[in-house]
Formats: sequence, C-alpha cells, structure tokens
Amino acid sequence: MKDKTLALAGVFQSSELVRQAACHGTWSGYAATACLDSLFRLEADSLDEIYGDRQRMRLGLETLQAVLQGENDYADTLRYSVGLLQLQRKFNRSGRVQDEVGNALQEIARQDEELEQHEREDRQAHDVASLYARTLSLISPRIMVSGNPQYLQNERVTDWIRTLLMAGIRSATLWQQLGGGRLELMFSRKRILKDVQEFLVS
Repeated sequence: MKDKTLALAGVFQSSELVRQAACHGTWSGYAATACLDSLFRLEADSLDEIYGDRQRMRLGLETLQAVLQGENDYADTLRYSVGLLQLQRKFNRSGRVQDEVGNALQEIARQDEELEQHEREDRQAHDVASLYARTLSLISPRIMVSGNPQYLQNERVTDWIRTLLMAGIRSATLWQQLGGGRLELMFSRKRILKDVQEFLVS
C-alpha cells in the first residue's frame, strides 16, 4: 500500500517541479534528478531502485500532503497531476507508443556517460523532451502548462518541463500497476495522507 502512495507522490513531485519551472524558471534540482533518473529504471524490482533515497521524494510527499489537506497554493500542481493520470490511461492503451518510449529511454540512458552530471542531465532532458513531443504530446488530453511566457520560451526550461511530464507518466504508470485508481483518490484520502505523514517522519 505504501508503494502506491510513493508512486502517487512521484506524480505530484513531477507536477510541482513543472509548476516551479513554468512560473519561476528554476526548480529543485535534487528532486528533478530523482524524476529524471526514474525514467531510466525500467527493469527495477522495487520502488527504492526507481526513486532512490526517500529524501529524493520529499518534495512530492510534501506537495501531496498539502493537496490532501486542502491547501490552495497548488491548483496548477493538482491540475497537472490529474492530467498526468488521465494521459497515462490513454498511453496505457497504446502498445506501439509504449514500445517507442521504452526503447528510446533505454537509448538515452546509455548516452553521454562521460559528461559532468549537470551537462549530462541537461542533454538527457533535451532528448527526453524530444521524445515526449513526438509521442505523449500527440495524445489527448494534452497537458497545457501555464506560467511566465519568458520562461516558457526558454529551451532549457521547456526541455525540463517535458521531461518532468514524462517522469510524471512514469510514476502514474507505477501507481496504476500497483492498483491505484480514481476511486482510491476519492475514497482513500485519509489512508494516503497517513502514509505520506509516516514517510515524512521516517
């Protein structure tokens, strides 16, 4: 059950980072690295292998907690998260697109290993963004990101926004594979909140 909650926190972490990037042009690099890395852990046996140390998911857990407690500062983050969960259901029905995405992510993961981390991650984000643009962005409902036009016209920012959306789909897929769904979000909010709070104090 807690794995499911952690996967949902992964969706909210990606969404909150998208909001940060679109509105401020900057984002939590530590949390973004966790999202990027999760895209390349396609054959992992556990969520620990996918997300790594729990601290890497703290932003997602804190954001999910705030949303479940009814805080109003996360309207865009919640909208992106709902959009990702909807988009994932469409993505899940297209085996061809799933194969294309999976094969491309494996290829991207093998590239640029000799570069410094910052440069390598930006290069990977650029490649993942291109993959998102030719696959998931063509599936409706499209996720419309709002923010400061100055930042939304910056290539590095838009590369990372698309990469974070792709990471959100990865987490939404895990949520679905673990049995998560709309009914659980509607009727199990207290249990999910309890799991989140236990993660945050552990």
